Parts: sequence; structure tokens; C-alpha cells
Amino acid sequence: MVSWKRVLLVCWFGCFVIAAGMNLVLPFIPLYVEQLGVHDIAEIEIWSGITFGAPYLVCAFATPLWGALTDRFGRKPMLLRASLGMAIIMTLQGFVGDVYQFLGLRLLMGAVSGYVSAAITVVATQTPKDSSGWALGTLSSGTIGGTLLGPLIGGALVEIIGMRHVYIVTGALIFVAFIVTLLFIQENHKPTNKAILSNRQVWEAVTDRRLIWAMFFSNFILTAANLTIEPVVTVYVNELQEDAGHLAMIAGAVVSSSGIATFLFAPYFGKLSDRIGPRAVLLGGLVAAAIFYVPQAFVKDPWQLIGVRFLAGAALAGLPPAINSIVRRNVPDYVAGRIFGYNHSAFYIGSISGPTLGGMIAAHLGIPYVFFATSALLFVNAVWVYLMSDPSRSILCQEQEENLSL
Repeated sequence: MVSWKRVLLVCWFGCFVIAAGMNLVLPFIPLYVEQLGVHDIAEIEIWSGITFGAPYLVCAFATPLWGALTDRFGRKPMLLRASLGMAIIMTLQGFVGDVYQFLGLRLLMGAVSGYVSAAITVVATQTPKDSSGWALGTLSSGTIGGTLLGPLIGGALVEIIGMRHVYIVTGALIFVAFIVTLLFIQENHKPTNKAILSNRQVWEAVTDRRLIWAMFFSNFILTAANLTIEPVVTVYVNELQEDAGHLAMIAGAVVSSSGIATFLFAPYFGKLSDRIGPRAVLLGGLVAAAIFYVPQAFVKDPWQLIGVRFLAGAALAGLPPAINSIVRRNVPDYVAGRIFGYNHSAFYIGSISGPTLGGMIAAHLGIPYVFFATSALLFVNAVWVYLMSDPSRSILCQEQEENLSL
């Protein structure tokens, strides 16, 4: 019997390293674009935006494909494929000669990624039901922790070793995740012919399809909600403080505050969902976050904004593990990879849509309306989840598999 706690530990480490490696270089893409020969400010901004968003756009389409292959060939091969592919492509980015090569490699990186999605599937399917919430919450903290620490480590490395070498170091870090996964994960999943299914057959295997679509939408909304402020955070902080001193540092603290709260509270809310059920945690988190987004429009200084965003981040902390727990409990094991792939696509679409939506609302209506709109979306999402997640309609995964195997 494979120890699920060992699997969780290895996947946590892998997700942490992958997230840290991915975010190590993101804040400094404009500097690298300039080094690659683009000197006009407007062109730097355009190329930075394209190269920043390109992997996420490709990931949104590629992740379901990798999810299908996960069901067919196993979860460990997909973890190894993603980590090794990303390690090679990240390293190659340190040797590019122009911005076109850089963009091409960024697109390829989005195409080969999928470690986090595969890790969620591994943990969700190998963890006992009564511990799944805590396990998924802990796994989520690894991804968030890497996301938070990545830019801090990257900033220091850029100063010490230079931009190109940062990509090489990042590739080496991801390769470490590949080695650890190769050596310490033993998979007990046995692919079957049932995994070779069309999309129609996959959805026929899911009894409560409305609930699963509600979870996809929830994942999209919570990801977008976390990112709506990013395009305008520096402008908003500048409006809130009397002088422009330490603007970048304070803006970074505003963005990070919700992530820090999520990192701290995700395992706790995951454990809570094991006790009271993921549906209750999901509904409570959505309503609480909707409430905490409103006062962000009325704060008088950046420190109040940091405090309220910390509370909003704490409210959102329980949502990813709750969503993943609900998905896991309501899909058969042999299509879990495909469904989790779709769910992770919703995450990537939210990553692109959130900043875009926030920037458009701020430009046309003003920054306070970014928070009003985000709050309204979270509240509408809570109502939809309440209507779509009637416990009497949900069928546990084990029961589904028994019925579908007849």
C-alpha cells in the first residue's frame, strides 16, 4: 500500500518548486524583453503582456488533454512529463537570442505544463475520504507558498547572477522536482480501457453534471477575484497614500496579503471541510469573501487595504480544497484526470480574465467598482453553488463507479 502522506509530501514539494520557479521570473519579464533587443517603451509593454499571458492561454486548452492522458496512462508519468518538460524549456529561455524565440518557448512551456493538475488528481484519488479536505488544502498551500516566495527569491537572484542565469537556476529547481517525483512517488493507479473515452462518454460518466460545472465556475471566479486588482493596485495605493515613497513595496504587500492569508488558512479550512463537509466551507467562504471585498473600496490608507485583503484571502482559503473535494466525490476514478484537467483550465482562464476585467472596470467606472463587481460575482457564485449543490443529488465517487461498471 502506497503511503498517501508520502505522496502528499512529494506532491506538495513539487507544486511548491514548480510555482516558485514559474513566478521567479514573471515580475522581471519586461527587463528581459528589453535585454532581448526591444527598447521602445510601448513595444516593451506589448511584448511583456504577450509573453506573460501566452503560457496561461495555452495551458487552458492543453490541460484537459493531459488530464485525459493521465486517466489513460497514469498520474506519475504526467507528473514526470510536466516537470521534465518545464525544466528543459525554462533552462532554454536563458539562451534565447530574440523576443520571438522567447515567446515560442513560453508557448511551449504552457503546452507541456500540468504538474499541479496531475498532483491534485494524485492526492485526491489516493487520500482517504475523511482526510481529503486537509490533504487538498495542504497541497494548495504549497502552490500558494511557491507563488509568494518566487518573486522575492527571483529579485535577489537577478541582482546577484543576472537575468539569463535566473532562468537556468529556475530550470534546475524544476528538475529537482522531477527527480524527487521520480524517486519517491509510487503509483497505485492502474489505467484501464475505460480511460479511452470521448468527451461525451466522460460527461455521461458524471451523474451530477450541473454540480461539476458549478465547481468549474467557482474555480474561475475565485481565481479572477484574487487578480482583479493587480492591474490597478499601484495606482490605487498611490491614491491612498500622501506621498509616493515605497510605492512598489507597499503595492507588493497589498497583492501578497491575500495570498499569505490563503497560505496560512488553507490547511485549516481543508480539515474543517472534512468535519462539516466541503459544501458548507465553499458557501461560507464565498459569502464571507463577497462581504470583505466591499470595504476595500472605502479604505483610507494602504494599511487598511492590506488588512481587509488579508481577511478576504482567509475567506477564500478554503475554496480550492473544497472545490477539489466536491469534484473528487462526484466523479468516477477513471475519469478523474480529465475532469480535474477541465477544472484547472477554469483556473487558467480566471488568471487571464481577472486582470483584464479589473483593468476594464477601473478604466471605465473607477477603481472602487472593481471591488463592487468582484463582490457581486462572488455572491452570485454562492447563490449558484447553493442551488446546484443539493446534497440529495450528489452521488459519491465509489457508488458511481459501482453503478457505471455494471
